[in-house]
Amino acid sequence: MSTWSGIRKKLENDYLCPALRDHIQYFATSYSKSADHEGRAAIRMDGVEVLRSNYYTYFENVWMKFHQLRSTTLKDCDSAKEAINQAHVYALEQGTFDQKVFYEAFDIFDNQNIEKSLVSDNPIVRIFAILDRRLGKRRLLALEESMEQELDWVRAFYVIRMQAEGLMDKQ
Repeated sequence: MSTWSGIRKKLENDYLCPALRDHIQYFATSYSKSADHEGRAAIRMDGVEVLRSNYYTYFENVWMKFHQLRSTTLKDCDSAKEAINQAHVYALEQGTFDQKVFYEAFDIFDNQNIEKSLVSDNPIVRIFAILDRRLGKRRLLALEESMEQELDWVRAFYVIRMQAEGLMDKQ
């Protein structure tokens, strides 16, 4: 995997649509004094963190959902792996992640075409795609109906992009 500075450069310079350049900043860090160098990640719009999360919030959501699944629907020992996988998906859908999940999302995004990224199971990958320069205005407008079914925190980036492109009034 690339370094964070390389990832950030690609996201902000190579992929980001021109209308959002110098407005969107990506941020990720790990803390050397924390266990296993855990950290946080964020996407900022004009210096304000629109989306942010950290390892501890992410892990708390994973752990809570895992125990809920194990005590209710997935009681078998064989289903522990399934429960942890579902718990990770749940935590990400809640908008919680750490810098490692952020890096993994970039790796997925960087290695597939824009069409696959727009329908990815990973909401962070979908955000990267919504903000991508390869997504033109017509295709952006065509996504409006599908955005009604999207997670609120992903839809927020659709609104940001639509406003930046002049396709939606700023509220």
